[in-house]
Amino acid sequence: MIALYQHDLTGRPLEQTLEPQASPFARALAQAAAERAQELDELIDRHAHGWSVQRIQPLERSIMRVALLEMLHPGAVPAHEPIPPEGAIEEAVESAKTFCGADAPGFVNGVLAAVLREVRENARVR
Repeated sequence: MIALYQHDLTGRPLEQTLEPQASPFARALAQAAAERAQELDELIDRHAHGWSVQRIQPLERSIMRVALLEMLHPGAVPAHEPIPPEGAIEEAVESAKTFCGADAPGFVNGVLAAVLREVRENARVR
């Protein structure tokens, strides 16, 4: 998440923003989220009522990208045990509490929960 944030903020290649001791899992997760950033940002933009994705703080955006990746593409990171969508949301909210401002946890939770509702509603319709 921090590497994605630095990549987003500075424009440096993702590999340069990863810590040298970053685990293979962290590298694969960051790479997968970066590769799907456009798709994930479209979801964030659609569900962040009153906010465009460009106005959202880069760290909050990175937190939501990682959570959405885990929620929507559980097989994107090889050899990683998928977690339930609610677990991904909980991890994202905890990260927002730790690293972001006071309003961020509620905002992150609201956007991710809205995406999850939409995905589940669409699954029922099919």
